[in-house]
Amino acid sequence: MRHVLHLFSAFVLIGLGACAHGEDAMPLAVAASPPAAVVPALPPMPVAEAVRTPVGPDTSRDYVVGAGDVLRISVYQNADLSLDARVAESGLISYPLLGQVMVGGQSVAQVEAAIANGLKKGNFIKQPQVGVLLVQVRGNQASVLGMANRPGRYPIEVKGMRLSELLALAGGVAPGGSEIVTLSGQREGKPFRLKADIAALFAGGDATEDPIVLNGDTLYVERLPTVYIYGEVQRPGPIPMLPDMTLMQAVASGGGLTQRGTERGMRVHRRVAGGKIEVIEPRMGDVLKTGDVIYVRESLF
Repeated sequence: MRHVLHLFSAFVLIGLGACAHGEDAMPLAVAASPPAAVVPALPPMPVAEAVRTPVGPDTSRDYVVGAGDVLRISVYQNADLSLDARVAESGLISYPLLGQVMVGGQSVAQVEAAIANGLKKGNFIKQPQVGVLLVQVRGNQASVLGMANRPGRYPIEVKGMRLSELLALAGGVAPGGSEIVTLSGQREGKPFRLKADIAALFAGGDATEDPIVLNGDTLYVERLPTVYIYGEVQRPGPIPMLPDMTLMQAVASGGGLTQRGTERGMRVHRRVAGGKIEVIEPRMGDVLKTGDVIYVRESLF
């Protein structure tokens, strides 16, 4: 009987435990889980900017080989392939093993690559190292004439050389030279002529006022316009004429009046249309014209 009671008690305890677990689990099984909230996608975290590929040197202004130029070509450890070659009018040079090589219109770096590729493809040298040096520039030149400090012919050493750069090679404008210069040549087979104001260019002018110089161009620096003064002034003679120069400025450039000179009765002799000379009595503030001749009279008192 005692064993029966123990067994009965055990079954009762097991039943109560199962009920307890059922009650605890029931809410979990029945209660529906709320739908998960949709979390908006976060923007990606900023990352370091990708490293840009280094840009090679700007070759847009490299010198372009032209007819008459002399190139010194050398091949590393191959002295028999090193020589000086003059570019023919056709743009060709004669080179050992390769024959005629077109170099006209190419940069020095492109000539090096062309010769190296020819030696490699012809199985003459496995890894040729070619160097090209521009010894003489005869194919691209421009002339500077007139009132420049060093007039002459100058090589166009870079592609796209500007008028201001050519003038700088010639030493700039000489004393007595004008700031108005003229560039002449040919463009697309037609005569080309352009006047440029150097002062306006460096005062903030655009690129059109500083044109590109091409082979065969001529830059002419004009003489500064002059007026002449004589009579009772300290330094009679020609005077460089500045823009909008007045009679008073011209007298001052001549050193001013002498002790016997007077401002009254001054005369200006001016050449007018038809070549005639007109005599006028200007005021001190009047603007002069190129070629005017000023006469300063002597005071009578």
